[in-house]
Amino acid sequence: MIRVLVVEDDAVAAEAHRRYVERVAGFAVAGVVHSGADALRFCEQRRDAVDLVLLDFYLPDTHGLKVCRALRAAGVPVDVIAVTSARDLAVIRSAVSVGVVQYLLKPFTFASLRDKLESYAQFRHRAGLPGEVAGQADVDRMLAALRTPELRSLPKGMSGETLQTITEALTGSAEGLSAASAASLIGVSRVTARRYLEYLADNGLAERRPHYGQVGRPEVRFYPSAG
Repeated sequence: MIRVLVVEDDAVAAEAHRRYVERVAGFAVAGVVHSGADALRFCEQRRDAVDLVLLDFYLPDTHGLKVCRALRAAGVPVDVIAVTSARDLAVIRSAVSVGVVQYLLKPFTFASLRDKLESYAQFRHRAGLPGEVAGQADVDRMLAALRTPELRSLPKGMSGETLQTITEALTGSAEGLSAASAASLIGVSRVTARRYLEYLADNGLAERRPHYGQVGRPEVRFYPSAG
């Protein structure tokens, strides 16, 4: 089993990430912590209990990059998958420089995380074999397993482009989106908008909340997940 430490300051998101990891065959959750200091303490005190850190970058006490550097400086032999909303190219370059093996942008679906974990498991298996590589092709195959995971399909009839458009609209809406408002905003039918919003909510990427107007039944609005 590959043992994973989940580092996420938001308790709801941390629980979702824990459940996601436990759903992937070959992986087990070693622990869940909510700050950089706790992550470092956990890894340093339990060096034999953690193989992989699922690391949020925006932590209450420090930045995830500083956690990575501290782990390397302490000689803690763990790998890191960044799970973050940080889209800054400088941050991504720095993540590579400190040895982050995968970089997963929030919000993400279970399938996206599963792809990253399964790709990492393939890399770890190949890298853990005894002996030496026969040549450059073996090195390329090993790194390809880590960097180019197989893309998973969305449910039938759904497109990645529309999902991305609705995700971006949801992220930019401070007052949440109803199916009707989402449909009007991006130019699709109300039924289509609701399907994508429900998909995001079912995968932990959005939250459903009732919105009470003056009369009638409350309207369901969708908001970005706290994670």
